[in-house]
Amino acid sequence: MKTYIPKKNEIKRNWWLINAEGKILGRLASEIANLLRGKGKPIYVDFLDCGDHVIVVNAEKIKVSGNKLAQKKYYTHSGYPGGTKEKTLEELMETNPEEVVKKAVYGMIPKNKLGRAIYKKLRVYRGPDHPHEAQQPKEYQF
Repeated sequence: MKTYIPKKNEIKRNWWLINAEGKILGRLASEIANLLRGKGKPIYVDFLDCGDHVIVVNAEKIKVSGNKLAQKKYYTHSGYPGGTKEKTLEELMETNPEEVVKKAVYGMIPKNKLGRAIYKKLRVYRGPDHPHEAQQPKEYQF
């Protein structure tokens, strides 16, 4: 038996619209990562980008379980000695909720050239509006 490898012209990319309102962050991120990679498609192979584009709206209305709002920390480093900064999830949700969703999804995709290509197909927006009406995204139901 031969292994089937899809050609570039056989890969059809859909656009999905996900409303994040009331969704739990980790479960939402894993579902988005699966859509971006194309794991639900019959032509899926792990070494090719055969996933779809994903638009996430209402990122500021996600939920987290437990005490994560106060306890979960995000770290950045400037590259200089003593340049480590930390923010809690609550602080990041107030200033940049899109980044919270992006970081959660980024942690669930491969850390290589393929992962970077997959990550570019994710678009996250704070409110219910997005500029991708021309692509006619379909509403994704969990």
